Amino acid sequence: MIGLDTNVLVRYIAQDDSVQSPRAAKCIEKECSVERPGFIGLVTIAELVWVSETCYGASKHDVVKLLSLILSTKQLIVQDAEIVWKALRLFEGGQGDFSDYLVEQIAEAAGCEITVTFDKTAAKAGMTLLKT
Repeated sequence: MIGLDTNVLVRYIAQDDSVQSPRAAKCIEKECSVERPGFIGLVTIAELVWVSETCYGASKHDVVKLLSLILSTKQLIVQDAEIVWKALRLFEGGQGDFSDYLVEQIAEAAGCEITVTFDKTAAKAGMTLLKT
């Protein structure tokens, strides 16, 4: 496997750097394969969504499409893909941020009964608002 950092994925997707984008494309398209897939960790997924929305103005629809494509690509392995799929589906139909759904789904998969937060937006993603 080949671990892929967020900046490599961003350069590949955005194709906005004349030096790094071709290198990222070569790595992902030529070096990653079903036999030797690219590995994308949960932190990388969360960072990718944040960068896509914050720096590139990606809409919820864009994020859903992007993550669905990544999760469906046989040359890529996403850490805990089932958790990411669940978070993505909840994000698609919900009002919270993707990272909030991801945090909540990771906690649920770990056996947590609830996930507490002070963030009212995160509470919309299935977490429990911790009142002061």
